[in-house]
Amino acid sequence: MTFPTVDDLLAYDREHVWHPYTSMTDPVPTRVVTGAEGVRLRLADGREVVDGMSSWWAAIHGYRHPALDAAVHAQVDEFAHVMFGGLTHAPAVELARRLVEITPDGLEHVFFADSGSVSVEVALKMVLQHQRGAGRPERTRMLTVRGGYHGDTFGAMSVCDPVGGMHSMFADVLPAQVFADRPPAPGGDVAAWAEGFRELAERHAHELAGIVVEPVLQGAGGMHVYDAACLRVMRAVADEHGLVLVLDEIATGFGRTGTLFASEAAGVVPDVMCVGKALTGGYLTMAAVLCTGEVARGLSSSESGVLMHGPTYMGNPLAAAVALANLDLLATGEWQGQVGHIGHGLRRGLHGCRSLPHVADVRTVGAVGVVELAHPVDVDKATEAALDAGVWLRPFRNLVYTMPPYISTDEDVARICAAVEAAAVVG
Repeated sequence: MTFPTVDDLLAYDREHVWHPYTSMTDPVPTRVVTGAEGVRLRLADGREVVDGMSSWWAAIHGYRHPALDAAVHAQVDEFAHVMFGGLTHAPAVELARRLVEITPDGLEHVFFADSGSVSVEVALKMVLQHQRGAGRPERTRMLTVRGGYHGDTFGAMSVCDPVGGMHSMFADVLPAQVFADRPPAPGGDVAAWAEGFRELAERHAHELAGIVVEPVLQGAGGMHVYDAACLRVMRAVADEHGLVLVLDEIATGFGRTGTLFASEAAGVVPDVMCVGKALTGGYLTMAAVLCTGEVARGLSSSESGVLMHGPTYMGNPLAAAVALANLDLLATGEWQGQVGHIGHGLRRGLHGCRSLPHVADVRTVGAVGVVELAHPVDVDKATEAALDAGVWLRPFRNLVYTMPPYISTDEDVARICAAVEAAAVVG
């Protein structure tokens, strides 16, 4: 190690390394990870803690999985990277084939990106270029819903909640999109929400290019779960007004909410779908955008004739190889029982949080558990309380939540629930 001691490493980190959503001049504490295996992280202070976050929802099979490790080793012995402009390779082509095979029927074309946010940028470009190719260049705005989150780049920020979201400070410089009310929770008044959504779409139809939402579960915008029937309303509205329906499955894809893709809960097929996060099992950054033939043909009729995007690391062979190994693991179907089992454990284990002071709501879907507080979380205190309980959590805003790796045992889930409760008490 370059740094003589852990304290030296942490001191340099504090002075020079900018962490996500953290002040550089007054940063929150960080902890040094020295190893990870299964569902556990090993910290420099000697503690081993259960990762209740799946490394921001990506490491669904845990760490050092033999099949995923082997895929990376085998590919690096061949070649680690090659540009995708004018060249191709078997791992990327096979991954595209597999994604077309497992995603909803009709999604035929695959564009590889290097992060979730970038995939949303690509999807928005697809929508706008499709409308230009269809002879409707005046259609430039997106219809979305309150409470959404789609990433941190500028186009993606424009379709995040402009008031309650993390990017509200940029609202004045972002493209002005059209925002409907947040969809109701399961069992809520879908009819009343649908009436408002349809009316808003009708009013702005002349300028709308598409609809973009996270299906069933809104992620970093507030971890809201909503009724899957709302997706059917969106599909009908898109069809009625000639809009492109984009479903952002970056957080929800690959089993997290209980179906392989969250849109399956409503039987809805989007025109464009974004996937990422768990695509590589948490090993490497990679995302993909899938679209229908109709979207591709419309886009190709625009004045450029091509999709105006091309990431340097597009289709990276290492990422594609480990993604294929990840899809092999998912193809066994074992994830379904794992997610169902975790969901049952979270419902049982978090139930007691409902009676805690300052808890506004407790909700679960698939392998996701959320405790919403009536006030902002004290992140430092909540994090330390969870670590004292043997679990790594990363609360934000007014939420203490968990998305455990699918391989978590009953004991792991029970420990995670106890940690969530401890964090909620002090947070």
